[in-house]
Amino acid sequence: MTLKKELRTQGDFLFKHRSYLPVIIIIAGLAVYIQNEMTSDVLPHQQGEVYKFICLAVALLGLLIRVHAVGHAAKNTSGRNTTVGQVADEVNSTGLYSICRHPLYVGNFFMWLGIAGFTQEPWFIVAFTFMYWVYYERIMYAEEAFLTEKYGDKYTDWASKTPAFIPAFSKWIKPQYSFSWPKIIKQEKTGIMNLFIVIFVFEAIGSYIRNGEILKMESYWWMLAVASVVWYIIIKVLQKTTKFFNV
Repeated sequence: MTLKKELRTQGDFLFKHRSYLPVIIIIAGLAVYIQNEMTSDVLPHQQGEVYKFICLAVALLGLLIRVHAVGHAAKNTSGRNTTVGQVADEVNSTGLYSICRHPLYVGNFFMWLGIAGFTQEPWFIVAFTFMYWVYYERIMYAEEAFLTEKYGDKYTDWASKTPAFIPAFSKWIKPQYSFSWPKIIKQEKTGIMNLFIVIFVFEAIGSYIRNGEILKMESYWWMLAVASVVWYIIIKVLQKTTKFFNV
C-alpha cells in the first residue's frame, strides 16, 4: 500500500471514529490530574480557580469557533456524522472557511486544549497537542482527498490559497449564508453538555481527593454541569415535538 493510500485509509477510519479521541484525552488527563492532586502538585485554591477560568475561556473560544463555522455553513456540510463517512454537498469557502480550510478542527483543538489544561501539567498539554496533530492530520488528508475527487479544480483552487489549519485573517470573506441558530442548537448541544460535564468530573474527583466529598467545590462548576444537562434534555424533547430544528 502506498503512503498516500495508507494515509487516506487511516484518515477515513479516524474520521468515522473521531468521537473517541476526546475519551482518550479525558481518561489520560484524569489519570495525570489525580496523580497531581494526590501529591498536592497543583496551584493553591485561589490561583487554581483563576487558572481554571482561563482554561474554560480557551475551551469556550474553541466552541465559539465551531459555532461560527457551523452556523454559517451550507446544508450537509460541517456535520458530526461519524458512521456514514464523508458528506459534502458543496465546498464551504466563505466565513471562517475563507481563512482556514478546517475551522471545525481548529475549534475542536481549543476546546480540548482547555480541558487538557485542567490537568495543570505542562508536559501533558504538549503531549495532547502532538497527539491531536498526528490524529487530525490524517483526518484532514482523507477529507481533502475526498473533496478533491468530488469537486476537482473547484476545491484545489480554493485550497491552494487557503491555509489548512493556521488562519490567514487577511483572506477573510463575509459568510455566504446567514447564521442558523436552529442548526447550532441542534448540532452543538452535545458538545456543550460534554464540555461542562467533563469539567465537573475533574472538579468532583479533585474535591473527593482533597476533602473526601464529591461536591465540596465552588458551586458554579456543578451548576454549569446541571444547566448543560437540562439544556440538552430540553433540546432533545423539542427536536421530537417541534419542527423548529428541521434545517
